[in-house]
Amino acid sequence: MKARDHRGDYYLLPGGGQKSGESLTAALKRECLEETGAEVIPGELRYVRDYISDNHEFAASDPGFHQVELMFRCRFRRQRKNARLVPDNRQTGSEWVPLDTLSTLRIYPSVLKTLISGSGKLNGPIYLGDVN
Repeated sequence: MKARDHRGDYYLLPGGGQKSGESLTAALKRECLEETGAEVIPGELRYVRDYISDNHEFAASDPGFHQVELMFRCRFRRQRKNARLVPDNRQTGSEWVPLDTLSTLRIYPSVLKTLISGSGKLNGPIYLGDVN
């Protein structure tokens, strides 16, 4: 996803809350479709991240907020031309970015710059901790 704040454009993975009774992979598929129009085929869980707002740059806007983020490896299935998009706050759109340009982008969590290689290989442990 592409978003904008007072510092300019930034990128982040599609995602959001899981609905009651919804499996993790169903939530992943729904969020990707709602935010990007992309249908994806979920694969294995690859990264788990704690986000404790008081330890990060957005603490002032969300003090005391804590969430656990689960990141899955996915395969792109197709783009739905008439998907009903439900963008997140600050989201300005979505775009595919070449993996070899990640190091030049403002992306959250920024640790993804070191975990995803230009060839698409995913490096590092599954549990990332409270990292940015």
